[in-house]
Amino acid sequence: MAIITQPGLHIKRSSVLKGINGFGNVLKKMGLDPFRLDADSIISKAKKRATYDGPLPGLTEEGLKRLIESIKSEGRPNPFGAMAVRALFERTLYGRFKVEELLAANPQIEQAEIKDPVFIIGMPRTGTTILHAMMHKDPAHRSPLAWECLLPYPPPTPDTFSDNPQIRRVRKDFEQLFKLVPDFQLKHYMEATEPQECLGITAFDFNSFQPATIFHVPSYMDWFINGSDQLSTLRFHKRFLQYLQSGGVKAERWLLKTPVHLMRLPELFEVYPDARIIVTHRHPAKIVASTASLISSVRSLYSDHEDPAKTGLEQANIWSLFFERFMESRKKLGKEDQILDIKFDDFAGDQIGTVKRIYEHFNWDLPEETVNKFKRFIELNPKDKKGVHVYSLADFDLTEDFINEKFTTYIDFLSEL
Repeated sequence: MAIITQPGLHIKRSSVLKGINGFGNVLKKMGLDPFRLDADSIISKAKKRATYDGPLPGLTEEGLKRLIESIKSEGRPNPFGAMAVRALFERTLYGRFKVEELLAANPQIEQAEIKDPVFIIGMPRTGTTILHAMMHKDPAHRSPLAWECLLPYPPPTPDTFSDNPQIRRVRKDFEQLFKLVPDFQLKHYMEATEPQECLGITAFDFNSFQPATIFHVPSYMDWFINGSDQLSTLRFHKRFLQYLQSGGVKAERWLLKTPVHLMRLPELFEVYPDARIIVTHRHPAKIVASTASLISSVRSLYSDHEDPAKTGLEQANIWSLFFERFMESRKKLGKEDQILDIKFDDFAGDQIGTVKRIYEHFNWDLPEETVNKFKRFIELNPKDKKGVHVYSLADFDLTEDFINEKFTTYIDFLSEL
């Protein structure tokens, strides 16, 4: 069994990846920068490829420019990191332009109802991913898939949903990444046809937590958390769901997930007033250490200057703030009948029983056939299937006393749950 060790070891780099970074660094010393990050150039290239002549939608331009400046001044990308995110941003913009083009040509798409969507929004590393993947096996649920969030155009039809050029392209891209970085899959699971969380949707607006999983970008994150228009981005989120189902691939309800929704509960309910919310919970000492371990490892691929201690403190600050916002909003909104709390230990100890409780709480039908799908999923995805994730607060120069003080409100909440 593969063992995932502490982030001090970081992600291992293949000889090809080392060669890319070495070549890029040599060119930089010569005054050349083949992987230069420039917002105007990225926008121009994506527009030309998409043959899109409309305006830049939403927060796209502001978010992209803030992000690129933050990456250059704070993220300290290595040549591979700069090359990878430049390609990612161009592809993201291309996808956004094609989505906007189709929506503009077919305004009836935005009249479609998104009824009773389900959002799993517990803090990271609290079982949200496995719960999302498990509930996705219910035919009543429709989740956005990884390929749909990377190459959304054209939207799938029932005939193309399981096999199309977009899926094949994303699979090929993932295979190339795994060859460059052999142990990447051990630290961050990726599969083209598996559910994607909402980060993959908000990334199209360049108003997303997603870049912070790749680089240390504090100025961009300050804008994202304290200055950006979350309501505008969630309105795009809904439009994107309407776009995805416009080809005819629908289900009874959308099943969605990201811990970041903790910070924008009022905006979420304004856009989706009939939303159902599932919040998973775990002691913050586990949350911070595990989250910092994952993010620090991923960042080490894109930058040669990843500092685990800095990342650990950053994650403690971010998630304590997000939960404080969540609790304040929750009290004001009075939507308790639409919110269900789940303890991580309860879910880990009895996955089927916990999911049955969710269905009972929200009065959803749960046929025995669907329960069998859940059981089969659990059999095929045992704990630590991809390896053991070993981490501790000490890896990030943090202590449990510090975490307990930082998360006092959350720990008090847990004691009463």
